[in-house]
Amino acid sequence: MDNNTQGDTIDLYGDEEIIEVIDLNDMDPEPDDLADDLEDIDFEDAGNEGDDEGWETEDEMEAEQDDSELTFSKHKGSVFCVSLDPATNSMAVTGGEDDKAYVWRVCDGEVLLECTGHKDSVTCAVFSHDSSMVASGDMGGLIKVWNIETKEEIWSFEVADLEWLEWHPCAAVLLAGTDDGNMWMWKIPSGECKTFQSAASQATCGKVLPDGKRAVVGYEDGTVRVWDLKQGNAAHVIKGHDGHRGALTCLSCNKDGSLVLTGSVDGFAKLINTATGKVVGQYSLDVSKVKPSKHDEEPNSIESVGFCNILPLVAVAYLDGTLGVYDLSSQVMRHCCQHEAGIVHLQWEESSSVVSTCCLDGALRLWDARTGSIMAEYHGHSAEILNFAINREGTFAVTASGDNQSKVFCLQRPDR
Repeated sequence: MDNNTQGDTIDLYGDEEIIEVIDLNDMDPEPDDLADDLEDIDFEDAGNEGDDEGWETEDEMEAEQDDSELTFSKHKGSVFCVSLDPATNSMAVTGGEDDKAYVWRVCDGEVLLECTGHKDSVTCAVFSHDSSMVASGDMGGLIKVWNIETKEEIWSFEVADLEWLEWHPCAAVLLAGTDDGNMWMWKIPSGECKTFQSAASQATCGKVLPDGKRAVVGYEDGTVRVWDLKQGNAAHVIKGHDGHRGALTCLSCNKDGSLVLTGSVDGFAKLINTATGKVVGQYSLDVSKVKPSKHDEEPNSIESVGFCNILPLVAVAYLDGTLGVYDLSSQVMRHCCQHEAGIVHLQWEESSSVVSTCCLDGALRLWDARTGSIMAEYHGHSAEILNFAINREGTFAVTASGDNQSKVFCLQRPDR
């Protein structure tokens, strides 16, 4: 993304009150430097094999239409989350209603690790930056970390009800947000801990920025905080007139971390400059372009947001089934892509203008953001798709569904 799209060229709110800004280091550190830097954090102590059954090929499915290459059906309840390992994109981890997570091979569905011992539905499951570890977290707040090679549990900790879980982009450090408003950060496997407390209610969503030094967290009361991970303080607080008027549901950052896009139940997406803490843009639906809904009197909650890496575009997914593609700087809607049911999640391909969506109708769709036209549609699930992940090359997607299954779809496109 062109750096000219940053806040100094699209400042729409120059005379609004901004919370005190704390200067941050503008240098782009190397990953090794970041890992060393985290060693200096003053942490305080805070307590504390599978087989290849459960998957089947397309020919064995009974569904009327199944476009998938492989179905993983080991889970005994709804599958809530899925992630691909960042190092090779060859492993998937899924978490489900059966209080388990599975690490399995995408090419053939072979189970590599079964993550057991949870006391509630596993709603978060993510790989470490080097794909050597996987963390699984359940709704009740029990978090476990596993060594994939040895298949051993190497660390566990229990917090309040878990909202989100994420690894640091280049260090063995795990972060989590909970419904009591706290963000937690642990060194793994030592368990040294640091907490980031706020007066806000639930820490509903969060993300570590690419520089590895800061994290952005959204809260139920509409507040957004940019945390300095080393100092332990909030560098910026966006609230009141600048903030959302409802709970944060999602957030995403652009490739260099200079901008964050937040989504809320209030129906607005806000663009925040992470260096200044200033809101520099706002996106909302043009009701004249949206199909009428019987729920029009209610705010249209935003469920997912994301930046295109190659064009100055952002995508916003709404609960009423609208996918809005907006111009980054002007906030003008370029395309309105309508779905028959609510959108749960969106993801841009890393090196193209294709944005994919999963829906409550059980379909996965690919859209061309340049034209707003649908490029492909994939079926096979008999219930809603709750999450999905796409590999770096954009050649396959792995889904998680309420039908107790995870599927691998080959994303064939005419331009490939």
